[in-house]
Amino acid sequence: MSLLKISNLHAGYGQMSILKGVDMALEAGEIGVIVGPNGAGKSTTLKAIFGMLNITEGSIEFDGEDITGIRSEALAAHRIAFVPQENNVFHTLTVHENLEMGAYIRRDDFSRVMDHVYEIFPPLKEKRRQPAGELSGGQRQMVAFGRALMIEPKLILLDEPTAGLSPMFMSQIFDRVIAINKTGVTVAMVEQNAKQALAIAHKGFVLANGANSFTDTGRNLLENPEVAKSFLGG
Repeated sequence: MSLLKISNLHAGYGQMSILKGVDMALEAGEIGVIVGPNGAGKSTTLKAIFGMLNITEGSIEFDGEDITGIRSEALAAHRIAFVPQENNVFHTLTVHENLEMGAYIRRDDFSRVMDHVYEIFPPLKEKRRQPAGELSGGQRQMVAFGRALMIEPKLILLDEPTAGLSPMFMSQIFDRVIAINKTGVTVAMVEQNAKQALAIAHKGFVLANGANSFTDTGRNLLENPEVAKSFLGG
């Protein structure tokens, strides 16, 4: 049984339909990467999973349970975390305070989880008393990742985590995605840097015009001439 299964998903904003029959399945412990041109419905897919917009048809199952239409604030209890592309840290709070905010639903001692986040992101431990707004873009992204990990998610949704970052930080973010996945967290990620993202993906989903164009392993998609020509720039 798949941890995440999306079937014939139709969704959009208000009366505007963006997704027109998206299918997607991830097993526990996999990295799934969604790529495609602008306007294909990539970020919309993540937002639909996270209960942020109107679903008109189809279903979303998580860990054997139908979560179609469940609102964002309730999904943390299902151990699903979402890292949006923008506005994903509290700029005036310290790094440590940002991580504490990520644990808002917990009523137990989460110091062990905090230590684990600092192990995955060593730069954050060094800057834990610094306001997040003073950090570089790549470091702020690490704060956003770390905050999402504070609920010990089974699934983490990442919306273009390398957007606007330098090549050095881009590489570091992909390395951290792999590190997070190796701890057992399933990852669903939207990425504009398609070649780099598919290189670390167990499964890849190429969307165009709100529907699946190709679905395969990351490696097979990279080696597919039609995918390369139409979606990977070569």
